[in-house]
Amino acid sequence: MPPVIFHYWTRGVRRRLFKRIPVNTSKVAYSFKSQMPTYTENYLAEVSQITARLDVQAIERIVDLLVKLRTREGRLFVLGVGGGAGHASHAVNDFRKIAAMEAYTPTDNVSELTARINDDGWESTFVNWLRISRLSANDMILVFSVGGGDLVRNISPNLVRALEYGRQVGASICGIVGRDGGYTAQVADACVVIPVVNSEAVTPHTEAFQAVVWHLLVSHPALQQTAMKWESVNNATGCLSRP
Repeated sequence: MPPVIFHYWTRGVRRRLFKRIPVNTSKVAYSFKSQMPTYTENYLAEVSQITARLDVQAIERIVDLLVKLRTREGRLFVLGVGGGAGHASHAVNDFRKIAAMEAYTPTDNVSELTARINDDGWESTFVNWLRISRLSANDMILVFSVGGGDLVRNISPNLVRALEYGRQVGASICGIVGRDGGYTAQVADACVVIPVVNSEAVTPHTEAFQAVVWHLLVSHPALQQTAMKWESVNNATGCLSRP
């Protein structure tokens, strides 16, 4: 077969062959994408990293201070802003109901909180509430905050002023915070700083692990006084969960 004819003949064969083998480009793209970790997979991997890096000794120091606080019949004042305020309300419930501790947070009284903000300003809100509550050396302040407070950058100045007053009267100070811990970490008797594994997810990780740590605290054998509902129901019926 002459070269020119052979060339055109083989080209026709190739065309007919490739028409019979369609390529699904969407499946190829999906296969490539499916090999890349999703946001959810990355987030949960970061959670695992944070858990492995938590300061266990710092948590145990808070446990010891809380045990001493309850023994001397001191009060626990829990402070937080934003998500930390929501945590504070939930934690107060748990410390009172599960750990049998006298606990309070200023953000539970919306009327007083907003009146103080409106009349006195944001910065003095918590410290004035602590003064009225007669905070003393017998008591403790527990802070939930992502940054821990920073007067220079005017971030959570109300937390800073409250902690300054706490130090002035000799109250114990503890915190569960993120980033570098801010002012809270500088002055606390015990502080858990949630490790930063992704600078783009500091807030969600910090606030998530604040809940992890305080639930650890109230369920710690040294602190828990009252059985939690589902655990008590399971024990009563003998329907314990399998490990």
